[in-house]
Amino acid sequence: MFILNSFILIKLHSGSFDPYPYIFLNLILSMLAAIQAPIIMMSQNRQAYKDRLSAEHDYEVNLKAELEIIALHEKVDSLKQEQWRELISIQEEQLKLLGQLVEDLKKNK
Repeated sequence: MFILNSFILIKLHSGSFDPYPYIFLNLILSMLAAIQAPIIMMSQNRQAYKDRLSAEHDYEVNLKAELEIIALHEKVDSLKQEQWRELISIQEEQLKLLGQLVEDLKKNK
């Protein structure tokens, strides 16, 4: 519209339908902005809602993952404790056998 109006103003050297300050063009652009603003706001609200849902989903997934990690840590800790108990019992048995060997060696001398 701006180009058409300027073309008429330059070529025909006559009064165009919208003279230089382009009042009609400004009116049209203002109306366009007034129509676009609510649509843009609605779009942003929808996007914010989707982002909120996505953040809630991410939080739930992270919380589940954290709980699973805690459960795995507890399992590993219990396995370690069981292994330590087994090692201690094996060492006690080895100490008994070593004590018997020492006693047998003392008896044989």
